[in-house]
Amino acid sequence: MKRKYKVVIAYDGTAYSGWQYQENAVGIQQVVEEALAYLEGGHVRVYGSSRTDAGVHANGFVAHFHLTKPIPPKNLVRAMNSRLPEAIRILRAAYAKEDFDARLSAKGKEYRYQLYQADIEPPTMVPYWTFCHRPLNLDAMRDGAARFVGRHDFVSFAANPNRELETTVRNIFSFEVKKAGPRYTFIVRGDGFLYKQVRSMVGFLISIGKGNEKPEAVTELLEAATPRTARVETAPARGLFLWKVYYRM
Repeated sequence: MKRKYKVVIAYDGTAYSGWQYQENAVGIQQVVEEALAYLEGGHVRVYGSSRTDAGVHANGFVAHFHLTKPIPPKNLVRAMNSRLPEAIRILRAAYAKEDFDARLSAKGKEYRYQLYQADIEPPTMVPYWTFCHRPLNLDAMRDGAARFVGRHDFVSFAANPNRELETTVRNIFSFEVKKAGPRYTFIVRGDGFLYKQVRSMVGFLISIGKGNEKPEAVTELLEAATPRTARVETAPARGLFLWKVYYRM
């Protein structure tokens, strides 16, 4: 009997081209499908909760798929992990209702961005933390982050995805900037995000923290709603994690 599954995936995206298939590179989706094909004895299409850029990591990515040879969820976790590289792990699996869709059923997502500010960055932190040697103004970054909250047109903070979009309006539920010693964590929750939106927002907050921009500039750019320019820098991919996908808010 054919069964639908929901899985939660964590991955280190350093060596991958992102979640989705790429013609000339390896994506997480391809690797997960290859592991399932071995278990199923045939191709299994896996549908993800979102796209992630090359080099971006995930702590709570969600996907769904069908198996014609059903495996109990706990056994499926062990079986998949035995076939996956160490950089990709299935954290949880469960049977899903037929109307569940990893992307369309999602009510919101949480991303976290990690920044390390010091004179020297420890080498072991390089894959997961973006480095900044300049001091940062935490209060100014928090002021700027608060201005992103709400329903806005985020075209000024997104890259061209090379595909048509119905709208560039998104709703940001919350945006926090936390500090613990040299470690800064940017935590943003919203109903959805445009291509490179999170990295663009964080990049602009870092510019604010350095004193290159004022917090009020966030409001200015949101109200202008014009395509992104070089003024809005994209923060490096390595510090970004898709932390959680929400199906109930």
